[in-house]
Amino acid sequence: MKLWGGRFRKEENKLMEEFNKSFDYDNVLYKKDIEGSIAHVYMQVHCKLLTEEEGIAITDGLVGIYKDILNGKLLLEGNYEDIHSFIEINLINRIGDLGKKLHTCRSRNDQVATDMRLYAKEKAINIINLISNLKNTIKEVAYENPVIMPGYTHLQRAQVVTFKHHLMAYYSMFDRDEKRLKNALEILDESPLGCGALAGTTHSIDRNITKEKLGFKRIVENYIDGVSDRDYLLELMSNFSIIMMHLSRLSEELILWSSQEFQFVEIDDLYTTGSSIMPQKKNPDGAELIRGKTGRVYGNLFGLLTVMKGLPLAYNKDMQEDKEGFFDSVNTIEMCVSIMEKIIYTIKVNEDKMKEAVKSGFLN
Repeated sequence: MKLWGGRFRKEENKLMEEFNKSFDYDNVLYKKDIEGSIAHVYMQVHCKLLTEEEGIAITDGLVGIYKDILNGKLLLEGNYEDIHSFIEINLINRIGDLGKKLHTCRSRNDQVATDMRLYAKEKAINIINLISNLKNTIKEVAYENPVIMPGYTHLQRAQVVTFKHHLMAYYSMFDRDEKRLKNALEILDESPLGCGALAGTTHSIDRNITKEKLGFKRIVENYIDGVSDRDYLLELMSNFSIIMMHLSRLSEELILWSSQEFQFVEIDDLYTTGSSIMPQKKNPDGAELIRGKTGRVYGNLFGLLTVMKGLPLAYNKDMQEDKEGFFDSVNTIEMCVSIMEKIIYTIKVNEDKMKEAVKSGFLN
């Protein structure tokens, strides 16, 4: 069952149908799609586009779908074009043709844009919290270990510093990262719902109602921009890339410091692995994986930049390519920040080795 097709006389080619689908990866948006739809129904009732009874029936149907997904009664699988089709088709199956009224005065374009902003907003807040936790752990471990050590330039011993001061340099980096994320969150916090396909709707609606219901600070003023804007994803992915660069630099230092050549720190067994052939080895795989995954996050940013660089206004199907990379970057950075926080929290600082290293190399 398709939710479009009025002018078409031929069935969609099966290969094209598969090529067009995004359900296998955009199904993570199910919660945001239902939230957006419930707010839309509330506005429809307020603007007399639905009766109160119709609004209650559609809302109850949407809530039922959400509960069934959560408890496993309704699985996010099947031959659906996208998560939006999945929700709407299941709604129609539950409450009949009344479910078709859900889409009145809404395009798939502003629906997708709304879902993605809601998702991006939630994930940005979560990553801000993870960065804050990492900062707190860095500060705690740094202040517990004010031991002297060599400071380096060109990876050569240069001047005497403390482990505390060195580690707090990363605190400063992540503090800037947190500020950048908060700034991005402020910019993206506006609702595109009601923009329609690109030029609004002929129905009389109130976009401020859905803005308030969904917790956005503002509404998108320009409808064309509202459905074709992916700057907020690019800005977050750019911020993610800078965060990963900082994590990668810290990972590199931990890898060096935990080697036999340095022996400045010991990474806990929980975040290292052994060798299949050399039992004496303790490999800093947690830090190495963070360092390696940095390129993955960079790649997702450049992928979306390339998608967007030549698109005329307004919406184009190319923009479907915004999701997999963004979802992957979110999952990657959430995991990397969490792992790094645990590595730092459990790290053992070898004070004697650090002090010994200060004695050679003509440090000032």
